[in-house]
Amino acid sequence: MFTLNPDLIERAEATPDTVVTLIGGNKYVICESLDELVELIREYRARIIASAEAMTSESTPHADAGPAHPSGHARIRVLSAAVSPGQPPVVPIRRTDS
Repeated sequence: MFTLNPDLIERAEATPDTVVTLIGGNKYVICESLDELVELIREYRARIIASAEAMTSESTPHADAGPAHPSGHARIRVLSAAVSPGQPPVVPIRRTDS
């Protein structure tokens, strides 16, 4: 078992098996139907958008952000996001100098 990065999918075809072609030219036959693949990609991207939206709606800065780097550049902090069991974590980043 393995996972595909949906951002690297060039196309998917039902021939009658579902064949996914990545932008590098690699082809994979998958057990999901074309409709199931599209729905899985939609759900994955919806989770990313929902996580990003939740971060932008926060109105107070976090106490653990700390000061900017001595060079004057903004400090970046990694936030974890809730994901479904068995799904890879989404790790967004957010500037802490705003």
